[in-house]
Amino acid sequence: MNLPSLRFFRNLLKDNHQFAVIGLGRFGRSVTSTLHELGYQVLATDIDEKLVSQALTDNIAGHALQLDSTEPAALKQAGIFEFDTVIVGIGNYIQESIITTLNVKEGGVPHVVAKASSEVHSKLLQKVGADHVVFPEYEAGRALARTLTKPYILDRFELDPDNSIVELIVPEEFHGKTIAELQLRNRYGLNILAVSQGEKFLINPNPSHRLEKGTAMVVIGDNKNINRLPI
Repeated sequence: MNLPSLRFFRNLLKDNHQFAVIGLGRFGRSVTSTLHELGYQVLATDIDEKLVSQALTDNIAGHALQLDSTEPAALKQAGIFEFDTVIVGIGNYIQESIITTLNVKEGGVPHVVAKASSEVHSKLLQKVGADHVVFPEYEAGRALARTLTKPYILDRFELDPDNSIVELIVPEEFHGKTIAELQLRNRYGLNILAVSQGEKFLINPNPSHRLEKGTAMVVIGDNKNINRLPI
C-alpha cells in the first residue's frame, strides 16, 4: 500500500459514509454484501438486470438498481453523485470501467475506489481520477506466493514497495531471549512493535520481555531485512 492510499483511507475516517457499488460481479457482490452486513447503507447497481434482481433476492444490499454507468445522466438520476464513496467494480470491461470512474469523479464523488484487471488498467484508472485502485487478482497472487514460501509470516501490511509491518512466528533462535538481547535494530534494522500474550498483543513491549517460540511478534522495517530473519 502506497502513501496516496494511506491518505485516501485517512480521508474516509472523516465522513459518515454511504456507499454505492457499481458492478455486481464476484468482487462487487462481495463488497456489497460485506458492507451491508456491517450495517452501512449500500446502493448496488449493474447494467445486467438479472444481477440486480439476484442482489435483491439475496438481500445483500438495501437498494439495487439497473443502470448504465457510462451514462452520466443515469448516474445523476440514481443519486450516485450524492454518495460519499463509490466502488467501481467493473474490472473485466476496461472501457466501461474507465468511463464510469471518470463519470463519478466529474460528478463530484469525493472517494472513488476502482477495481483494475491489469497494471495498465490500474494506471488508466488513476489518470481519470480514481482515489484508490485495487487489483484483487494481483494482490491475491502475491499473498499466496508469500504464504507458500514464507509460512512463518502470518500477516503483512505494506507501507510502500520497500517497507512493511509484518506479524510473524517467533523464530526458535529467539526463544528465551529478551528483546534487548536480540538487538534487532542493530542486527537486522527492524523494530518490534508488539508481541503476543495469550489471545492479546502487548504493544511496545519492554526491552526485558522474553520471547517464546511459537508465539507471534509484530515488526516494522525494510522487506529485505525482514527476509533475513532466521526462520
